[in-house]
Amino acid sequence: MPSPFPGMDPYLENPAFWPDFHAHFVTYCCDALGDQLPDNYEVRIDERRNVVERAPPITKAIRPDIAITQRSSSPTEKEVAAGVATLEPVTIPLVLREVIRDTRIEILHRPERTLVTILELLSPSNKEEPGRGLYLAKRDGLFYHPVHLVELDLLLGGRGLPLRDPLPPGDYYALISRADRRPLCEVYAWTMRQPLPTIPIPLKAPDPDLPFDLGQVFATAYERGRYARSLNYQDPPPIPVPEDARAWIRERSAPASLPHS
Repeated sequence: MPSPFPGMDPYLENPAFWPDFHAHFVTYCCDALGDQLPDNYEVRIDERRNVVERAPPITKAIRPDIAITQRSSSPTEKEVAAGVATLEPVTIPLVLREVIRDTRIEILHRPERTLVTILELLSPSNKEEPGRGLYLAKRDGLFYHPVHLVELDLLLGGRGLPLRDPLPPGDYYALISRADRRPLCEVYAWTMRQPLPTIPIPLKAPDPDLPFDLGQVFATAYERGRYARSLNYQDPPPIPVPEDARAWIRERSAPASLPHS
């Protein structure tokens, strides 16, 4: 069963489903690109894991107006001799670390297997700290290499990618940074009411761009992921949206929320 939405499905931003959808989408992107690329190219999935330190929860200290304190006395010589003295623990927060998976698609030129283009599907960890800073640092470093970068932001939540000027109005974005045109960046913007577009995938000059249908990849990932029977469309969207968008989402998802026979 297809998604009830014409384009991206906002219910997939549920943390319980996004990692699985991300894996499906990247896999079928790779398959679709492999079917379309000329024979002198190959496409591969590259995955790296990064460990980042997660900030501990902030606790608020409350000072009472009046406090009654009791001085802790040192153990007596008699207690020490009897072996009954106890130590008081010192409470120290643990260092919490989080593993962030960085999965991307790489297009290589054969036979030398030169890296030509990288395609990234952003995850929530790329748009919020602590992972956002790590992603932006790697992104900035990539800009100094002769590699095209295609970034897909199919998330309503989180902070958008930084550009010199504000992003155009839209809910979702595709950013294409061509190695030979930096610092200029092509930005494709669309709303949740629109289907996912066909975008150009730059290749090695003089080869022309590859037109790539994001909507077809999404449809394949959604249907093969069986999300229609797993997502709860009776619930409100998993991310905050304006009231007019919330009403539209309720209208679109109403048929999908009915029990299936």
